[in-house]
Order: sequence, then C-alpha cells, then structure tokens
Amino acid sequence: MNSILMTSHDVSKILGVSVGTLAVWRTTKRYNLPYVKSGRLIRYRQEDVQAFIESRFCGEVV
Repeated sequence: MNSILMTSHDVSKILGVSVGTLAVWRTTKRYNLPYVKSGRLIRYRQEDVQAFIESRFCGEVV
C-alpha cells in the first residue's frame, strides 16, 4: 500500500478552504473526508481527497 499522505495545508490549497475549515469539518463530521491521525498529526490520503472532489462534482461529465 503506497498512499501519498498530504498535510492539512496541502489539502486546504487544493480545496480552496482554510486549514481551520478542515479542522471544523473533522470535528463536526460535516463532510465525509477521511483522514489519518498519528498522535497530533493529521494527514489526508491523496486518493481520499480526489474521491471527495469527485463526489462533490455537480455537472455532466463529458
């Protein structure tokens, strides 16, 4: 299993939201964006972020 782990900062840039917004999403479980927690470090798997983006797509795929 070779998953690329990204920081909250990396994901916030990709999604266009703040790191604080990601923290709120995690604590409130507002969106299903899985994350990995090791101690106090939070990481997101690249494939989970991509799946989240694809699940939010509202339009016709060409």
